[in-house]
Amino acid sequence: MKTLDTLPKNLVAGYQKYGDKKIAMRQKDLGIWRSFTWKESYEQVRQLSLGLIRLGLQRGDKVCIIGDNDPQYFWAQLAIQAGGGVAVGIFTDSAPQEIQYVVDHADAIFVFAKDQEQCDKLLEIRGQVPKVRHVIYWDDKGLWGYNEPWLLSYEKVQDLGRALDAEQPGLFERSVEQGQGDDLAVYCYTSGTTGLPKGAMISHNNLLAGSDNAQRADPRLDTDEYVSFLPPAWITENVLGLAVHLRTGMVVNFPESPETVQPNIREITPHAMLFSARLWESMVGLVQVKMAEATRINRALYKIFMPVGYKVAGLRYEQRQPVGAFWRILHALGEFAVFHPLRDKLGLTRVKSAYSSGAALNPDVIRFFRAIGVNIKQLYGSTEAQVHTLHIGDDVKFETVGVPAPGMKVQIAESGEILVSGGTLFSGYYKNPEATEKAVYVDEQGRRWFRTGDAGYLDKDGHLIYLDRMKEMITLASGEKYSPQYLEGQLKFSPYIRGVMTVGGEDKPFVSALINMDFDNVGRWAEKQGIAYTTYVDLSQKPEVYALIGKDVERVNRTLPPAARIHRFVLLHKEFDADEGELTRTRKLRRNLLAERYQDMIAAMYDGSDMVQVRAAVKYRDGREGIVETSVRVATMEIDA
Repeated sequence: MKTLDTLPKNLVAGYQKYGDKKIAMRQKDLGIWRSFTWKESYEQVRQLSLGLIRLGLQRGDKVCIIGDNDPQYFWAQLAIQAGGGVAVGIFTDSAPQEIQYVVDHADAIFVFAKDQEQCDKLLEIRGQVPKVRHVIYWDDKGLWGYNEPWLLSYEKVQDLGRALDAEQPGLFERSVEQGQGDDLAVYCYTSGTTGLPKGAMISHNNLLAGSDNAQRADPRLDTDEYVSFLPPAWITENVLGLAVHLRTGMVVNFPESPETVQPNIREITPHAMLFSARLWESMVGLVQVKMAEATRINRALYKIFMPVGYKVAGLRYEQRQPVGAFWRILHALGEFAVFHPLRDKLGLTRVKSAYSSGAALNPDVIRFFRAIGVNIKQLYGSTEAQVHTLHIGDDVKFETVGVPAPGMKVQIAESGEILVSGGTLFSGYYKNPEATEKAVYVDEQGRRWFRTGDAGYLDKDGHLIYLDRMKEMITLASGEKYSPQYLEGQLKFSPYIRGVMTVGGEDKPFVSALINMDFDNVGRWAEKQGIAYTTYVDLSQKPEVYALIGKDVERVNRTLPPAARIHRFVLLHKEFDADEGELTRTRKLRRNLLAERYQDMIAAMYDGSDMVQVRAAVKYRDGREGIVETSVRVATMEIDA
């Protein structure tokens, strides 16, 4: 095997290098961390791949996978690719109709589905996915009584593989060797913010280029520990999780469940982490709430030393100045009294670099983690071209998303659109040449460029400042433009705010906002204040809660020019919901749908109304559900010229 130009070839190389002498993966199950060596990973993939070949998998065939972050997910993906197939990830919270679209559009012949929940979804749409020959599950809990030949267990497929291996020794090795770097490895379906999801076709070369770029920017060692938490259907986890693991030998750890991620991280104390922006923001919110409930002495230490952390981080990373002896001594005391204990509680004592991906990360969140000694870095990228920019080493500017990743080129079009080029650039959209032509162009030198659809600009140091989607930039009545995403990100730094959509434009005299409170954090605050409430709807409309959220709106307004400040806002009676189509599966706002759904509230914010009537679905603490009619308040902020 001369060239390691596919993921399965890298798996084989890792097995040959480490065998059973080194751990490849761990997973916590029933409270116990179970380890898998490189030999075990290799054997799992080998048996599964041969089983798929026995079932009829041929080169170029597509196979979908829907499941949580498990070793079995990565093994299934590698088994598909070792057999010459293309793996197509699906988000676990997808509704049956969403699954049906991806499975049918991708022409999948098999589907891996983790458990009973996902198998039931597929059984519901069985008549609409006639190309699927079998659904293969790896968690059999609840499926013991199913008498359905369409469903096959992971172990059954591996048994078929072992039988084929006995009949045709060396078949797996030959199949892996046939793979080429230009072969398609995965289809990653876009989030569908502008219509039906599109299947981005991504080759092995693309994935390996992405992992190699990351390695050049931020090297990984084979002794490093990594926690796999972002959805494996997302391109970022494919690159910075699976591909980097195969390329460097980094150990991948899988939490027991989404609910146990924080304690599992503390047990592993990883060297590298990749979270969405919202998860990092939630972590800051958790710290703020816990500190509000802490003892008087701990609150005092936090109040004394956090400004020291911010000062030192500001000197190092914003002002690029040396830290004097006075501040170094204070910082050393803060490290002992506050910073190290905080990192320990969060499981971040060994982390060398922590990444944020997805939506832009609030600069204040970056400042917080830098202040407590966490080397947090922002990534900016896309499904179609992976990581475009990132912060490298100590070259960190809080207001930017970093510099172009090694191997990548970034330029700004006359329109202000961000364009990117490099070895990570996808092959195109499956069955959609028109969309591919719109997204990719070739310059005079023959270089392919991807039109990101994002607005931004490069500063004098080559750092990229991301503003928003081109179509989402709003022109105010004054002629100035503002970024809704930036404003929303500033508001979401509050532990009491979970979601925001700002509203404004040339046809509106000012900016307004629809705000989701964070029910858990606001609920705890209300209980401490002695404020009684029954439901989310009831709590959201309390005058005291409006006053609480109003303080955060006022805080953000102080950082903005008068024309861009929020004049009026409402606290919604419910959270934005992906199941209702209000958010994509990666929690991005579907603004057009939200604007239509909440048009009465938006109208009320501009016609001077103090109240607006809505019908709301509610869920009570005892589990009962119902529909209520309620009045939603409209708050008005004082705006100084």
